[in-house]
Amino acid sequence: MEAIRPVGRTLLRERACASIRDAIVAGEIEPGAVVRDADLAERLGLSRAPVREAFSRLVDEGLLESKPQSYTRVTPVVAADVRDAAAVVGAMHELVTRVAVPRLTAADVETMRAANERFAAAVAAGEVDLALRADDELHDVLVRVSGNRAAAATVARHTPLIRRLERRRFGEGGTCRSAGLHERLIEACAAADVDAAVHVTAEIWRTLADLADTTDADTAHADTTDADSR
Repeated sequence: MEAIRPVGRTLLRERACASIRDAIVAGEIEPGAVVRDADLAERLGLSRAPVREAFSRLVDEGLLESKPQSYTRVTPVVAADVRDAAAVVGAMHELVTRVAVPRLTAADVETMRAANERFAAAVAAGEVDLALRADDELHDVLVRVSGNRAAAATVARHTPLIRRLERRRFGEGGTCRSAGLHERLIEACAAADVDAAVHVTAEIWRTLADLADTTDADTAHADTTDADSR
C-alpha cells in the first residue's frame, strides 16, 4: 500500500483559486461584493493562507481588486477590460490554431464535433454552464494539440473575464458563440486548411468584442434613461 502523501500547499491554493474563480464567473459572488479570507476559508474547508494566496492571483487576473488594510472585492464587469482580454485570448487562439491544425488526428476532430453538438444543445436548452463548458472543450483541443504552454497559460488567465460577460448576456436571453461558426472551424480543421481555420477563429473572437460593444451601448442607454427620469 502506498503511503498517503500530504496535500501540498500549491494544490490547496489552486483549489481555493478555482473555487472562488468559478463562483465569481457564475455570479454567485456578485460584482462589488466584498470577500473575506476567513469567510471563504471556512466555506471551503481550508485555512486562510491558501485563500489569501488565491486572492492575490485573482487580483492579478482582474477578477478581484484590493485596497490594502481596507477591502478585497469583486471587480465590476467592464466592457473595455473584456475587449482587451478578448483581443489577447483571440490572438493566442489564432496562434495555436495555426500550429495545431496540421497535427490534428481524426479523433481530435471528432472530439471537437462532439463538443459542438453539446454546445448547440446546451444553447437551445438555455444551459449556460454546459454551453460554456462545451465551448471550452472544443477550443481546448487546439490548445492542447499545439503544445504551446505559454499560450495555454495566457488563455487560462484571461478567459474568466470574458466568461463573466458571456454568462451575463446569455442569462439575459442572448447566445454564446455560434454553433455555426464552430462548425465552419471544425470543417476547416478536418480539411487541414490552416488559413481557413485561422480566419474562422478570428471571426469567433471578434464576436466577443461585439458583445463588449453591445454592453457599452446598453450601459450608455441606461445612463441616459436614468438621467432623463431625474
